[in-house]
Amino acid sequence: MPTMTRERLLKQLDKVDHLPSLPIVIAPLLSYLQQPIDSLQVNEVARLIEKDESLAAQCLQLSNSPLFGRWQAVESVRGAVVSLGMRRMREITTSCSLINLTPKDCPIDPTVFWEHSLGVALACRYFAREVGYGDPDKAYLAGLLHDFGVVMCFWVAPKEFALAYTKASSTHVPLAEAEKEVLGISHTEVGGMLAKKWHMPSDLHQVITWHHDPEKATGHQALVALVSLADLLCRMSGVGYGYPEDREVDFCQEAAFRVLLAACHDLQKFDWERFTFEMEAYLVEVQRLVSLVYRRK
Repeated sequence: MPTMTRERLLKQLDKVDHLPSLPIVIAPLLSYLQQPIDSLQVNEVARLIEKDESLAAQCLQLSNSPLFGRWQAVESVRGAVVSLGMRRMREITTSCSLINLTPKDCPIDPTVFWEHSLGVALACRYFAREVGYGDPDKAYLAGLLHDFGVVMCFWVAPKEFALAYTKASSTHVPLAEAEKEVLGISHTEVGGMLAKKWHMPSDLHQVITWHHDPEKATGHQALVALVSLADLLCRMSGVGYGYPEDREVDFCQEAAFRVLLAACHDLQKFDWERFTFEMEAYLVEVQRLVSLVYRRK
């Protein structure tokens, strides 16, 4: 049965030529934000965001969070752009835009999914700084997009994916494990196939494909391992897919730890207990933010 399901899903995936359509306002905004930071104009970013009332409200919710560097309230989109800077606004608008990709008939609670994605993104950025990884902004984006394959499963095979999710949540096993049993394919393979087909950057392709098996990555292993550890930390801290996983985790024994240690020697003196304690407050704020920001269309 899983083999037949896998073959059917592969045929469906082969017909997918592009991402689900973004709202007409968001596409030009994301395109504009891909330009070099120094060339971006405050007024133009604010104008593009304000063209969509829902997006503007979402961006303001995130902009006022201490997780993005704000401790005093901002009341306008332009004020948020000025006070936070272009790098943070690029993070925020990308996060909000991705939230809007979730289909209306999503088989699982999308708020739970985006809590996890945003939690991993924030954990990646924080973790990257702590261990001396060179590009915390890239780590944030990789964390945000690591479960790109789940989004595509929402669109391509909602009924089949719902069955896999039900099995995972009822037996408390990792989602990817249940997907392989029910579908014969996991969200990492789905995401990796489409990331390659659509010519996504190689580092993101590696993260999307191998974040559950970082030792198998053929490139950008440090980034893949960093995302893998942040993903596991979030799932073990209750910011996963809406159910607990029955497993004990020693982060220092994880394959991702060994891979990352080879690239980031600061990891040898890393204080996991302190990091886990500090992340608890982060993840509580993430849950609060996503519940406020997410709006069904």
